[in-house]
Amino acid sequence: MHTQSKTWSHCLSELETELSEQQFNIWIKPLQATENASTLRILAPNHFVVDWLNQHYIKKIIELAQTAKKEVKVIIEVGSIGGEQPKLNKVTAPNFPPPLDNRLNPVFSFENFVEGKSNQLAKAAATQIAKNPGKSYNPLFIYGGVGLGKTHIMQAIGNKMLQENLSARVSYVHSERFVGDMVKGLQHNTISEFKRAYRSLDALLIDDIQFFAGKERSQEEFFHTFNALLEGQKQIVLTCDRYPKEVNGLEERLKSRFGWGLTVAIEPPELETSVAILMTKSVAEGIDLPDEVAFFIAKRIRSNVRELEGALRRVIANRSS
Repeated sequence: MHTQSKTWSHCLSELETELSEQQFNIWIKPLQATENASTLRILAPNHFVVDWLNQHYIKKIIELAQTAKKEVKVIIEVGSIGGEQPKLNKVTAPNFPPPLDNRLNPVFSFENFVEGKSNQLAKAAATQIAKNPGKSYNPLFIYGGVGLGKTHIMQAIGNKMLQENLSARVSYVHSERFVGDMVKGLQHNTISEFKRAYRSLDALLIDDIQFFAGKERSQEEFFHTFNALLEGQKQIVLTCDRYPKEVNGLEERLKSRFGWGLTVAIEPPELETSVAILMTKSVAEGIDLPDEVAFFIAKRIRSNVRELEGALRRVIANRSS
């Protein structure tokens, strides 16, 4: 472990206290670092490690580095000092499953999710499990029509979990992506890696599970993944465009398990919530939206949030043209 960089030495001491011994020894200890007046350059043994660090640790590393040296730029790249190639811990690393990207959009947060009667219960449950994953409401099943905020609240859960625990293994996956990953596993004879990757997560967030309907092998794999995660007290969050019992082509054993936790609906927003959504979006866009315009739009579009946002974009475009 090289300590040419005082800034990196500070990061190392902090990370060693915050991460588990296994996480630190596998991902952090093998790293080297060099530093000049403006840049901390962190050197990793291969691209796999670079990708993992950028996915899971970069925000924390930047935060720690800038407490030691204000405005320092952090770069993670493949390399070594003096031609010496650092190696990953060979005792523990081979059993570490291949990582799944979290695929979370940082734009989606609880802070910019507009709460109203139509989504109040879903928001409360989501906030609770983000703070205490795997301990209550597991699985959390959120259903409702298109464009009502299911994906927003699901990704807000994942983003909050990562804020609370930097090393949490969280993955947001559309159900079609799960199917695609499974098919690739079968094609390339890597199905065991597929299983290990999904079943080693701390939280699995699957969007639009209605697309599992009629796909027997995918349902079989998801059934066993679901069981493995729940047995390990890991969090599962699911969304669907309808109540789970109403999804034709979905196995009864899956429908039964979806009911083990909490099932909540998100309804179309009422007038006041629609206005609040429009005002929040306009502020985010830096637009001064008069109240009367917000009410005008909200009264005419009562179906979903996506159409509200589309109407707001048209108003903004007309004002700027």
